[in-house]
Amino acid sequence: MRHHKANRKLGRVKRVRVALLSSLARSLLLEEGIVTTTAKAKSLRPFVERLITASKHNTLASRRKVASVLGRSEDIVKKLHETIAPRYKDRAGGYTRIVRLGRVGKRAIESSRIELLK
Repeated sequence: MRHHKANRKLGRVKRVRVALLSSLARSLLLEEGIVTTTAKAKSLRPFVERLITASKHNTLASRRKVASVLGRSEDIVKKLHETIAPRYKDRAGGYTRIVRLGRVGKRAIESSRIELLK
């Protein structure tokens, strides 16, 4: 029984799940909005919000932490620290929004758009 287990497994083992979230986070931070399944969007939200909160400090340690999570992508780390994080300097969380798009496609999986607030 999975009583009080908050995290979604998304049908993957841990290392694959973390790689998926890292990839989705990179796409979200570059494009500032992506379309994915609702379950993935709900799992991605706290993952990205922790990264944005860490990058608001704009220290070398925060840059290294974000880089280690996002796979050493220097362009994403730079964009996150220099353009995205200053946008939310007066905001204490709640940087993303999930908009449900409904069931799409042949398999009728519920899709959502996750985007950064302006």
